[in-house]
Amino acid sequence: MVQKYQSEWSKTITTKEQLTIMRRLFRYTKHYKKQFIGAIIAAAFLAIINILLPRLLQVFMDRYLTNGNATLNILLAVAGLYILGVVIKAISQFFQAFLFSMGSERAMEDVRRSLFQQLHRLGMRYFDQTPAGSIVSRVTNDTMTLIDYWNVFLSLLVGAFSIISAFIAMWLLSPQIALATAAFLPILLIIIWYYSRYSARVYRHMREKLSQLNTKLNESIEGITIIQQFRQEKRLTAEFETVNADYLKTREAMIRINSLLLAPVVNLLYTLALVVVLSLFGLDALHSFVAAGTVYAFTTYVSNFFNPMTNMMDSLSALQDGMVAGSRIFRILDQTEFVPQQNPDANREITAGKVEFKHVSFSYDGEHEILHDISFVAQPGQTVALVGHTGSGKSSIINVMMRFYEFYEGQILIDGHDIRDYPMAELRQKMGLVLQDAFMFYGDIASNIRLFDQSITDAQIQDAAEFVQADQFIEQLPGQYHAKVIEGGSQFSSGQRQLLSFARTIVTNPKILVLDEATANIDTETEEAIQTGLKRLRQGRTSIAIAHRLSTIKDADLILVLDQGRIVEAGQHATLIADQGRYYEMYQLQNGDA
Repeated sequence: MVQKYQSEWSKTITTKEQLTIMRRLFRYTKHYKKQFIGAIIAAAFLAIINILLPRLLQVFMDRYLTNGNATLNILLAVAGLYILGVVIKAISQFFQAFLFSMGSERAMEDVRRSLFQQLHRLGMRYFDQTPAGSIVSRVTNDTMTLIDYWNVFLSLLVGAFSIISAFIAMWLLSPQIALATAAFLPILLIIIWYYSRYSARVYRHMREKLSQLNTKLNESIEGITIIQQFRQEKRLTAEFETVNADYLKTREAMIRINSLLLAPVVNLLYTLALVVVLSLFGLDALHSFVAAGTVYAFTTYVSNFFNPMTNMMDSLSALQDGMVAGSRIFRILDQTEFVPQQNPDANREITAGKVEFKHVSFSYDGEHEILHDISFVAQPGQTVALVGHTGSGKSSIINVMMRFYEFYEGQILIDGHDIRDYPMAELRQKMGLVLQDAFMFYGDIASNIRLFDQSITDAQIQDAAEFVQADQFIEQLPGQYHAKVIEGGSQFSSGQRQLLSFARTIVTNPKILVLDEATANIDTETEEAIQTGLKRLRQGRTSIAIAHRLSTIKDADLILVLDQGRIVEAGQHATLIADQGRYYEMYQLQNGDA
């Protein structure tokens, strides 16, 4: 008996849901209807050939071999016609398989492209809640499953053509025996219904376990340094083995169902039908002459009647697998957790770069408030520093200002206008962000600085690198600005990657500069070397800087001290030190004077 899994993914997909998934998946095939229609025509032509070839041999056997009238010319003519029929059959099979497979591949690429584009429209909240391995599994494994899913319908069409044509041919030879053969069809339909009812649950659960497997694998690869450092290999291996064992169980359940209800059942029914057909012909032979060619042709048509059913039953597993994959794909495509949206008529431009928060409150999950009534003003050209303990809300202020997350209370103004009145492209162009962890793309130094924006010249790239003093290590590399960067930029030190990140931001000449612990991964000597560059960078720009090292923001025009999402102190360095409040305590701790 099929195990009743409790996972959300293991629930049976209703008929209504299956029809919806099928309809939506087939929308991706409409652009390639010529290939699919061509494959269907080839399949119909193939069915006709499969009728004519046995008929040719039947006529030859009954009219010439039985009567001894076969001559060399007749023998060569029949052989030539049969060979021609086999060649045409092979050509039809080629076009049927080739055209349908190419259409399926291209439709699958469209689905994968839609998924990839959708992922880039989704907001950060979705990625906070969804494991990366699960997303990768849906974009790779689930989309590949769709090729087999669409090929199911080719198998069904080929099977339908073959069954119908074989039944017509049998009817023309003997209506009574043809009806006896067709009597096995309702039994097959009952088996198909039973199989589809229980297999969907197993395939749904199997897909979920495969997704969990990919998640564990992705987590282990990304965290391999920490895993080895803290000797977590045994724990991670045990967790992987548990998920892997669960996946194996779902595979075993699938194999049991397929082994019982697919080819063995069809072969059994085919054998029984053949016994019935031969018995009926035997009974006829007791009373009248039965031509050997007729018996041969009829048994061949019985084979043509049942053999496609084996393929059709085998393809049902791919059908259920495709339904599950489709439902998982559409869970992403139907996601509404998008990047925060701007106003429909947003068309303003950032000119001065004044930033103002007015009573802004924010929550990541809609329940637990992270920011409480945040208000401050950063005048054009000023530097506002955010300091506080971990979890105090510093990064959350940056997240809502950069429009990574939507805030629900208060206002964020730029140059006196609501931040939603600016197109997202304007915000991204005029607001430069440097994060604590600099990510490098596969390519070279120049492409990582310009980020594939061909409007940025090589001269601008070099100027930006010189500005942050990244040119000192770049010019020592083989190839210099065309030096290869492997994935993640792991061949560079964290400080070098951060310098490249600075250059990447500076080259766009932003009006508002956001530094999220931008110097945290840079050694003291390197940090001192770029402080002068940073001071020049901040001139004429509004800067919002998060800093744990308070010595780096002593010259800030305004320092905001945060605690549990609230601004508890505000002022310049000297004023805050004189007040001897929380900022004073933090400064004393960092300088070892407490």
